[in-house]
Amino acid sequence: MNRKLWKGRAARAGFTLIELLLVLGILSVLAAVVVPKFTKRSEQARITAARTDIANLELAIDAFEIDMGRFPTTPEGLKALVEAPSDSRYWHGEYIKRGEPSDPWGNPYVYKQPGDHNENGYDLHSYGPDGQNGGGDDIDNWSTY
Repeated sequence: MNRKLWKGRAARAGFTLIELLLVLGILSVLAAVVVPKFTKRSEQARITAARTDIANLELAIDAFEIDMGRFPTTPEGLKALVEAPSDSRYWHGEYIKRGEPSDPWGNPYVYKQPGDHNENGYDLHSYGPDGQNGGGDDIDNWSTY
């Protein structure tokens, strides 16, 4: 093969700086559109997991109430579902398989008996994504979603 022809082909084999910048620009635009959609989906999955946890904890608390004839007190909290309280004559736990449960954001669920919203029962909630009481993102057992 002719040496001049070989050098010409080798020089054209790579990408120009403009082509590389154009590809990087397109990838940046795609990332700017796609990444927020995935993060919102992830947060929605955590919210759904917290609602499911609360429903499962309600079942465990109700089983505790059937066995013990009362709900766990506020000081006993959800720990009473894992460890027998002092008056544990009728306790047939463990009512949940893991230790004291945490919400999907790593914060403990808040339990209060009697509840402010459920006066004849208990209030159970998570502070939600922001980890703070209030703010409109709390997940609880007294609201309808």
